[in-house]
Amino acid sequence: MKPGTRNTFRCLLAALMLSILPATPLLAGEVRISAGAGMRDAVTDIANNYQASHRNTTITQNFGPSGALAGQILNGAPADIFISANSTWMEFLIEKKIMDPASRKPFARNSIVFTGTTPEKVLSMEDLRKLQRIAIGSPKSVPAGEYAMQAITSAGMQEKLQGKIILAKDVRECLMYAELGEVDGGFVYKTDALLANKATIRFEVPKNLHTPIIFPMALTRKGALNPEAGDFLNYLKSPEAHKVLNAYGFVTQQAGN
Repeated sequence: MKPGTRNTFRCLLAALMLSILPATPLLAGEVRISAGAGMRDAVTDIANNYQASHRNTTITQNFGPSGALAGQILNGAPADIFISANSTWMEFLIEKKIMDPASRKPFARNSIVFTGTTPEKVLSMEDLRKLQRIAIGSPKSVPAGEYAMQAITSAGMQEKLQGKIILAKDVRECLMYAELGEVDGGFVYKTDALLANKATIRFEVPKNLHTPIIFPMALTRKGALNPEAGDFLNYLKSPEAHKVLNAYGFVTQQAGN
């Protein structure tokens, strides 16, 4: 076989082999979501359910205090969807023109409770004066801590609890302190308190003592350009997602609230 013919044959053979190989699957799409620490279990379950039927999509999750997450996103951390534990940090990012305001929707509602292992009878805000160590999330970055401090102030308990408050980095650390007995009790979301093994809910904080606890979600401006992110945001509003949220104790519009 002549050299020129040999080269032509090799090219044709290579082309033929490529034509009979199975098609290479498309690269998986990625959706990056940042959500408050108290949403970890529910959001993880929702993401797993979604990925089971969308195998070409990967949901990358990042959890922490909403204020810290907002700071990360502001400083360029990759995020397509942000779910905040209060409206403050969502509004902050909208004002900074980082979020897509048209995509903003309510994710779920929650409530604040006081939970602990103390033998003391604690049935109200006033009963907190009997305790020595009370945990709350740092109000500057943890919405659960901000709601708790609002309630403490509104109930006129700020001076009575002076020197007794222990700050936690997020709501899950606050729950851990209460669960391990490192404090007499702590203020956490009801959804977190339901996960405890030892600590028990002593009372639910009256809703008139703090601003409504509504968790908003929205696409970032970069996320608005990601079709998979838009699809997952829609899924977060679906009956399937609401079923998971309700199972964890969150309240959704679909539940009639």
